[in-house]
Order: sequence, then structure tokens, then C-alpha cells
Amino acid sequence: MNTEILTSAGVDINKGLELLGDMDMYNDTLRDFLTESETRLPNLINYYNQGDMENYGILAHAMKSDSKYLGFTKLAEMSYDHEMAGKSNNKAFADEHVRELLTEANRIIGVVKQYLGM
Repeated sequence: MNTEILTSAGVDINKGLELLGDMDMYNDTLRDFLTESETRLPNLINYYNQGDMENYGILAHAMKSDSKYLGFTKLAEMSYDHEMAGKSNNKAFADEHVRELLTEANRIIGVVKQYLGM
């Protein structure tokens, strides 16, 4: 696998390796991230559409943690902001920024799929 695909997309592989140890574990965790994203993103959208900011924030927290472990710095930062919006019931923030979050999440998913040859 060509790690240049990840690094050129802004992924900090070294951050992930610090936490996960080696490339095999990192790659396994990337696969887990993709599997989780298949349900996490639709659920995030559903909670947003329902105005359920508590659960929206919980899913944003999970996405933040995974993103941080894998070196998806921008997605981790964005997810953190949405987690805080969920905790403070700040629907206005989510209304203004949810598209950006989903765009970045889908961009990262695409990069990971390309890297893993999926």
C-alpha cells in the first residue's frame, strides 16, 4: 500500500503509528474506521435531522476519537467542534457547519478506500 495517498491528503500517519504501534495495526484500524463510518455517518445525519443534539454529540465524539488516533487532524478538530455543539445543545452551530463536517468525513473515507484498494 502506498502511504503517499494518505500523506498527500493531509493524514498524519506518524500520529497514528505513535498510538497504534505498526502499519499492520494502523491498517486494521483504518478498516475498522470504514466499517464504523457506514453506520456512524447515516446515524449522525439522522440525529441532526431529528434535532437530537445529545446523540449527535456522542457520535461526533466517537468520530473525533477515531480521527485523532488515525491522524485525520482536520476531521478530528471539526468533530470536536460538533461534539461540543452537541453537548451544549447548539443546533445553530450544527446547522451552519454540518455540511463541512460530512464533506470532510466523506473525503477521508474516499482517501482511506483508495489507500486500502477498495
